[in-house]
Amino acid sequence: DLGGAGTRTPAEMKGEAGRMQHSDKPKQEGHIWGSMKRTAFILGSGLLLLVAFWNSVTWHLQRFWGASGYFWQAQWERLLSTFEGKEWALYIIGATQVPVLFFWAFNGLLLVVDTTGKPNFISRYRIQVGKNEPVDAEKLRQSVRTVLFNQCVISLPMLVFLYPILKLRGDPCRRELPTFHWFLLELAIFTLIEEVLFYYSHRLLHHPAFYKKIHKKHHEWTAPIGVISLYAHPIEHVVSNMLPVMVGPLIMGSHLSSITTWFSLALITTTISHCGYHLPFLPSPEFHDYHHLKFNQCYGVLGVLDHLHGTDTVFKQTKAYERHILLLGFTPLSESIPDALKKM
Repeated sequence: DLGGAGTRTPAEMKGEAGRMQHSDKPKQEGHIWGSMKRTAFILGSGLLLLVAFWNSVTWHLQRFWGASGYFWQAQWERLLSTFEGKEWALYIIGATQVPVLFFWAFNGLLLVVDTTGKPNFISRYRIQVGKNEPVDAEKLRQSVRTVLFNQCVISLPMLVFLYPILKLRGDPCRRELPTFHWFLLELAIFTLIEEVLFYYSHRLLHHPAFYKKIHKKHHEWTAPIGVISLYAHPIEHVVSNMLPVMVGPLIMGSHLSSITTWFSLALITTTISHCGYHLPFLPSPEFHDYHHLKFNQCYGVLGVLDHLHGTDTVFKQTKAYERHILLLGFTPLSESIPDALKKM
């Protein structure tokens, strides 16, 4: 009866609304519970697939490692017999010369592009377009001199001094090479230690008490290039470049093979993060490049502590964050994810 519907009292209408809400509540709870179960199923399935994939990968790598292990063990024992009684010299070569060789070989290739602009197709992957095209020659020479000073006068003595300390933890030149899984564990621990030590030491250097006198030198390059990854004040080079990388092997009492691999990877990784090019199939340098551009964002290496401390919130609102992925094709991300056009 339409007439009767118009004569309902406010109390009756309120009661009816309450009954409707009460009847909808079980449906809502059922919907939420169903969503939770679907989420748990998806996450659980994903976790199982990840574990299965990881076990498969490590199994195949372990087989390769086992098949080639005798070869590498034989080569290592041959080195030990060659340097018998002079293991310290073998340590110096492995901990300093091999990583430095990788550093300058990689940076030599990048410097060709930075100074000549050739090959042209690599310039398409430049992150800060219009910067360092070409790089300032005098500024580059000054930076290279500083890098060489840091490597020869600071890094070398520190690593030499590290040798007797490593001997106390376990001879780095011991005869038996580490197993594959132990090596993976070491790399994981080294990476986490570096993330913690680098983040907090780096952020401390941005404090006004230290920035102007120490860290500002590194930030002279607002558009970084690979070689300036070690362009820093001597104090910064010790505190923020060397110690975060050295502490892991010291804690683990690592073998020279692990130390050489880790130091080489660390130098290659920091070169990539400073290189200024987002190249295909290499880790994204967008995170640290943005730090050089804005100074007060993205202090870490992995970005884990930046996320926890909220020092990447501005970065996450930018196109650079959208481009902070592994490029699996050959189209530059600056073209597929261009910056928004500025209003005139």
